[in-house]
Amino acid sequence: MQIGVDSFVATALDIRSDGSVGDVARMHELLEQVALADEVGLDVFGIGEHHRPDFLASAPAVVLAAAAASTKRIILTSAVTVLSSDDPVRVFQQFATLDLISRGRAEIIVGRGSFIESYPLFGFDLDDYDALFAEKLELLLQLRLQTHVQWSGQYRAALTGQGVYPRPQQNPLPVRLGVGGTPQSFVRAGTLGLPLVVAIIGGQPAQFRPMVELYREAGRRAGHAPERLSVGVHSIGFLADTDLDAAESFWPPYRDMFSRIGRERGWPPVTRPQFDAGRSAAGALLVGDAERVVEKIIATHHALDGISRQTVLIDNRALTHRQIMRAIELLGTRVAPAVRKAAG
Repeated sequence: MQIGVDSFVATALDIRSDGSVGDVARMHELLEQVALADEVGLDVFGIGEHHRPDFLASAPAVVLAAAAASTKRIILTSAVTVLSSDDPVRVFQQFATLDLISRGRAEIIVGRGSFIESYPLFGFDLDDYDALFAEKLELLLQLRLQTHVQWSGQYRAALTGQGVYPRPQQNPLPVRLGVGGTPQSFVRAGTLGLPLVVAIIGGQPAQFRPMVELYREAGRRAGHAPERLSVGVHSIGFLADTDLDAAESFWPPYRDMFSRIGRERGWPPVTRPQFDAGRSAAGALLVGDAERVVEKIIATHHALDGISRQTVLIDNRALTHRQIMRAIELLGTRVAPAVRKAAG
């Protein structure tokens, strides 16, 4: 099983005491975090795409290209690329370039996005939310198989055989489909035979079993081999040396993050009992010491009848660089070896 880290590159809260601009320091801390993840043996590092003041990751391919220079083996992926509001040709070119820079370690996780800021920003109508994604995914998948593409659609100018360059080292360039909770998204991934990444940020992982089965059944019906139908999970988490330290350190940042998002979406304030339920054996949060996180990843592995990847979003502007670095170190040196052994 692959184990990794995701980040949205949360903005710094303020200017640092040494006079450095917070966001400049935050970006360079992120690059140190990717380098550490590579050093401690983690398999993948993902950068999400967001277009809002909370995060610095509006251009994941640029950040990942910078990280490629200081890493050797870790897979560098988007988590996710909001394909609906982007141009598939440019997405392909950016990640093909990343693949060349990293010597074959690039990957794209595409999705429709959990926030909507990119749609008006780039002139798209939210009423076309799903149609945009379906059409652009079709084009992206053609681009990775053919240099010269004949294609026409509703939302982008037609391609009439123009060459799309550069070509990546990997052939084909890996593409995964990131999904939330809609059954249609699971079926689409299975029908296309694309590896799946499920964002499980609340509730219980076991609740997603029926939709994962929908994905696998759709893949079988479409004639795809079972080994192509792999399932990854993206979770929110934080690790520390003791279970209590992890919980007490992460609760205030977690409360702050979800309170801000909740105010935008009309959710009630998050409570400590909800947080503790998420940390429980059946909950979705990977917050605790290494032993607790190992147990929860293995429990998810069994609940979903086998997962091939687990990534942890260890990112919050109220966490310090030192706390995040220690969490990555624990994930790589203690959690990953134990999970790989237990999962066989």
